[in-house]
Amino acid sequence: MALSQTAETRHTKPVLVAVNKPFDDEGGLKVLRSHPMFSELSGKDLQQLIQQSRRLRLGHHQLLYRQDMPAHHFFFVISGRLRLYRLDSSGIDRTLDSIAPGDSIAEVMIYADPPRYACYAEALKSSEVLMIPIHAYQDLLESNLQYARAALRHYAKRAVSRFHDLEIMTVQSARDRLIRYLIDLLPNGPEEGGEVELPLPKCLVASRLAMQPETFSRILADLKSNGLVRVNRSRLFISDPQRLIEISQ
Repeated sequence: MALSQTAETRHTKPVLVAVNKPFDDEGGLKVLRSHPMFSELSGKDLQQLIQQSRRLRLGHHQLLYRQDMPAHHFFFVISGRLRLYRLDSSGIDRTLDSIAPGDSIAEVMIYADPPRYACYAEALKSSEVLMIPIHAYQDLLESNLQYARAALRHYAKRAVSRFHDLEIMTVQSARDRLIRYLIDLLPNGPEEGGEVELPLPKCLVASRLAMQPETFSRILADLKSNGLVRVNRSRLFISDPQRLIEISQ
């Protein structure tokens, strides 16, 4: 799989607009309710918002939206996984992040003026999302100060996370960037080892960390040969996170 593709290739991919079944199953509502953007909403307001939303199904590599496209909706990921990427001035795509079920994307467009998507969103496999009208959510924020505060707390937490991501990208050594990325994937943090699964294909993790796929493979092989990680396809086992941290300092 290629690390990058041109703008011309990307624009041949369709944006899915088909309507699927309503978002009304109990399990889905529970997951939606656990997200900070929706946890404070009353049952009535949440149902009203869902009724104005649409459930969409995306196929492998289909685009949800395009960079600089006018934004009328934000999205909650029900299943699958999405990749966010931008095109640089030469038309090469740069992976920014991957989005898992239970998370939202493009919610910052609620306050953007003018609202335009800052990147592309692409399904890495068959996925479902809830497409939520920005104006409908704005109406709720304006009607209830508690809702607005909850949204701002979510934005603040997301901003702190993005600053951490930027900190990783300022590390000059490709090996150290990869180590810090892997440590962040550990479910219990750096204090305890465990198994992690790469959220993106290895070539896209390389793009996310601003390195070539060959560099990524070489560093991972070196970590493996030194007994620092065990690798099984997209799964890695890190037995001693502190040893990884020590060699990256």
